[in-house]
Amino acid sequence: MTLLAIRKEPNAILHKKARRVRVSEKIEKNLVDNMEATMRARGGIGLAGPQVGLDKSIAVVDTADGVLVLVNPEIISKKGATSFEEGCLSVPGQTVKVKRFEEVTVSYSNENKEQKTRVFKGLTAIIAQHEIDHLNGTLITDHRPWYKKILKKPKPSKKI
Repeated sequence: MTLLAIRKEPNAILHKKARRVRVSEKIEKNLVDNMEATMRARGGIGLAGPQVGLDKSIAVVDTADGVLVLVNPEIISKKGATSFEEGCLSVPGQTVKVKRFEEVTVSYSNENKEQKTRVFKGLTAIIAQHEIDHLNGTLITDHRPWYKKILKKPKPSKKI
């Protein structure tokens, strides 16, 4: 397996909506394996195509049942509200408190092109929403309140 390079902010691919995978398009097993290996090696719990420079709507999500491959995922229903302090491999060293849904139902295809619908709850729901955000060109930093985006932290003064 090959570890893939993680694209970091401000890389333009992170701000672009990923291209939907066509039904006729083959999903290479080694790509999925490389995405999973990269996610695990970097200490992640999810990884989306744009994060590894791939303009395809594909993500891997770590669940209690193992790693799920989500191709062209869409949230079709949502329930409850929560917030979670999230980090991101593409935005190293930063965390953002993000408002999310406690439960989401996601429609997607798996790596074998089988259409699936699954209910995600708790942390897995947060991971799924985070990765779907990536596929839509949204980063955790885009969830910050507007005033936190424009405020700059003062630099520590150097005393001599």
